[in-house]
Amino acid sequence: MAKKNNIPEVDIIVDEKAGVIREVEPDKKLRSKKGHERRVNGAIYAILILMSIIWLCPFVFLVLQSFRGESGGQVAYVIPKQWTLDNYAFLFQGVGFSLQTLVKDLPNIILTVITNVLGIWGMVAFLRRKPKNPIEKTKGNLKAAALVFGVLLLINFMRCVDSTNCDFVRWFMNTLTIALFCAVIQTVMVLSVSYTLSRMRFKGRKLIMNVVLVLGMFPGFLTMIVLYYLLKMFGLTQAGAVPGLILISCASSGMGYYISKGFFDTIPKSLDESARIDGATRFQVFLKIIMPMAKPIVIYTILMAFMGPWGDYVFASYVAFGHKASYNVAVGLYRWVNTNDYQGYFTRFCAGGVLVAIPITVLFMALQKYYVEGVTGGAVKG
Repeated sequence: MAKKNNIPEVDIIVDEKAGVIREVEPDKKLRSKKGHERRVNGAIYAILILMSIIWLCPFVFLVLQSFRGESGGQVAYVIPKQWTLDNYAFLFQGVGFSLQTLVKDLPNIILTVITNVLGIWGMVAFLRRKPKNPIEKTKGNLKAAALVFGVLLLINFMRCVDSTNCDFVRWFMNTLTIALFCAVIQTVMVLSVSYTLSRMRFKGRKLIMNVVLVLGMFPGFLTMIVLYYLLKMFGLTQAGAVPGLILISCASSGMGYYISKGFFDTIPKSLDESARIDGATRFQVFLKIIMPMAKPIVIYTILMAFMGPWGDYVFASYVAFGHKASYNVAVGLYRWVNTNDYQGYFTRFCAGGVLVAIPITVLFMALQKYYVEGVTGGAVKG
């Protein structure tokens, strides 16, 4: 019976100095590549899970405190001993729907729907690709129409709500109005500036980009006093704080073109040139070719424009300046716990915070896919 040859495993090392090839025994303590990757990935996942728990802790605390029935702002426990919905009911005290108000405002509702549906319909059409199947196209148009009319009717329904004695509803509607107008206007301005700087070449283009980059390094707080006096001259403070905040939020929105321009740079210019050869104008190229391909960056721009005014406190409190009816949600809730009874209003403040967080959370989770695509796509080129 032949002997089994035990051939030892060796590692081959090239010694360039000596000009020879050496065989050395492998180090048994060396970790395998796959094992090392598993350990690294496990550590990364553990850190991400820990960060997620830390990030969610304040929101979980806010939700639990909003259902607490015991009075007091600071307690030594997190889980309520007595559960109640009174804090949420307090937010809507004084709200009553009046049928007479609805009938009286019905012509305004119909007029608003007719005059605004075309603009919103166009915006929805930009975000949809044209399907080849006519049946799918019809279904998509019906869904878009239902969405448009649903949003408009909801807005007009809220106008018919008798919220004279309900501060929270008034503040919520102020915030929603500012956020919606900013989402539409800022998106149009940012995408227009981004497309212009990405596709067109004109004298002073580089200078404009450099000047905007330098101006973006200065915080907006430096201009607060000047902006306040300008708004005051035009009657856009206190009672006119809502249109004033919309104007200020949209005025310099074109300066945030960086990510959108980077996304447009990734779209081949040959598509523009082919369309121009076929007789399309610049606007037609932007509308019918670039926009359907830029759905992620459009969604990203809308989200960013909507989230900015939704959580604004500093400038909103500065412009409203004590006029209660012009507060947004952030300013109104803070005034509850700051000027009123802190111990009694803390749980109500938490309930208001939960209701404010729900819309933006649902919106972000529903559009998260496009948000990530917009960020990563816009970061490829500058």
